[in-house]
Amino acid sequence: MSFTRRTLLAGAAATPFVSLASAQTRDPSWPANVTLGTASVGGTYFVYGQAWASLVGEKIGLQINTQQTQGPNQNLLLVQGKQIDLGMTTMGVALQAWHGRGDWTRGQQMRDVRALFPMYDTPFHFAVLKRSGITKVADLAGKRVGVGPRAGTPGTYFPLIFQALGVQNVTIRNGQASDMGSQLGDGLIDCFAFAAGLPIAAYTELANTQDMVFFGFNDGELEKLKAAMPELSPSTIPAGTYKQMASADKTIGLFNFAITNKGLPDSLAYAIVKAVHENHDAMVKGHAAASETIPQNVAKNAFLPFHPGAARYYREKGLTIPDNLVG
Repeated sequence: MSFTRRTLLAGAAATPFVSLASAQTRDPSWPANVTLGTASVGGTYFVYGQAWASLVGEKIGLQINTQQTQGPNQNLLLVQGKQIDLGMTTMGVALQAWHGRGDWTRGQQMRDVRALFPMYDTPFHFAVLKRSGITKVADLAGKRVGVGPRAGTPGTYFPLIFQALGVQNVTIRNGQASDMGSQLGDGLIDCFAFAAGLPIAAYTELANTQDMVFFGFNDGELEKLKAAMPELSPSTIPAGTYKQMASADKTIGLFNFAITNKGLPDSLAYAIVKAVHENHDAMVKGHAAASETIPQNVAKNAFLPFHPGAARYYREKGLTIPDNLVG
């Protein structure tokens, strides 16, 4: 039996994005193919994952199928259970998984998940129609706010963010990122709050078709959020990220990592990490957020053990991976 148990999400088909006609001969000890869990259409994981699957699959001679999921929470559950081979997660959600905290974990400590490589920062920010008159977080009290899939990082964190800031009576709406954008444009929600690598495809589409306002958090809000959730770190949405965005917005973010199960063959983990880092320009062409997919960002992970195959690559490159962070 191959490493992957092919018990994928009901009603969702895995889609191959790689042709192996020009691929290198793969290691015969590897499975015939592997599956990468992404997230909803309209989010960065969906696009980044396709780029990763196509590029790495071609470089190492292995078919990598992509599986649409609800995002980091579900990716962690599926990787832990060997229902997918590869996934993507924000480190705040991964911390909850490691310790079995958060309602979504049901107390399960997901100790078979391993880090592969750093991806990019996920900043939290807000998009509203200009005609709504909303310009800041406090204005969202009593409003309808779309936050993407329930099991994604935004779906997990925005309810906690509103609670920490005392923004009351917010009606949370869940759904795919692309659907949230459509609902905002149609007036079915008042705000689309999201977190993903920049630029967010759904935000870009909104900026190209609607009169928009984008905003982050003020200094007082940032202090409260950092105190309430120490895993959050300062981040910035640069000016010009989207049309109509003339100035930078202060916010908070979480770094993203590629993950796998500890049972993935060491040689395969090594090959994946090497292919990602040694084809950096091609990854950036796949999605601009991959500009942060560099070896030095392994330092963004301080708790989740690296897969031994990944650790081997980084150590060969002269980076320090503590022994207690490999397993």
